[in-house]
Amino acid sequence: MDLQGKIVIVTGATSGIGLEVAKQLGKHGCTVLMNGRDDERGAAALKELTDLGYTAEYYGFDVTDEHAVTENITAIGEKYGKIDALINNAGGLGGRSRFEEMTTEFYKSVMALNLDSVFYASRSAIPYLKKGTHPTIINFTSNAAWNAGGPGAGMYGTSKAGVNTITRALAKDLAEYGIRVNAVSPGTIDTNFHIGIKSTKPEVFKSWANNIMLGRLGQPEDVASVVAFLVSGDASFITAETIQIGGGQALGI
Repeated sequence: MDLQGKIVIVTGATSGIGLEVAKQLGKHGCTVLMNGRDDERGAAALKELTDLGYTAEYYGFDVTDEHAVTENITAIGEKYGKIDALINNAGGLGGRSRFEEMTTEFYKSVMALNLDSVFYASRSAIPYLKKGTHPTIINFTSNAAWNAGGPGAGMYGTSKAGVNTITRALAKDLAEYGIRVNAVSPGTIDTNFHIGIKSTKPEVFKSWANNIMLGRLGQPEDVASVVAFLVSGDASFITAETIQIGGGQALGI
């Protein structure tokens, strides 16, 4: 899997799956441009990569801020003359709210975090992806896009359903330029995303593995290895797809 010298942007790369993706790509020789909102955490993540001997930079900006996204991704594209891959990993639950009590502010904030961010970043990167080698966009979706999420997570599911559709729409729009667009859909991955229930109800967290066909929770490395494959030329004939990375969780048992 030859990724040497690829210029790759990873949003939300300062912790969890995003950080592991950044490390995996760095290990394979990519120049990794890491994004985050917390500059202190960003500095720590950058040090982790550079201490491993990987080539990386940190760009602190909010992926829901249209101007900041455009400014930073344009700066990266101009600096390197191309972008080979954009990994739209940033996103999150954004809190829980039932629809009856949901504020318009909450609705907009969750949609902005998970869907607007993909649009802003992809639009900004396209001119530079056109100059890339086996250029690709990889988005992050969720099982919630199909099952609408649990109680109070309906807007999260709605926003991720939008990610599914924008992935296919971008793939159609960009195929003529040789730019591939795919999504990955992680199942239950053992990260700080679940820190609340893991710390307060560890037995419940552990029991989630019972609903996964392969009998275990996922690890960030399980997702990062698939992302690295999709970035590589080995995946040059894969586009408009969503890859489930959940040990069979989506089928239920």
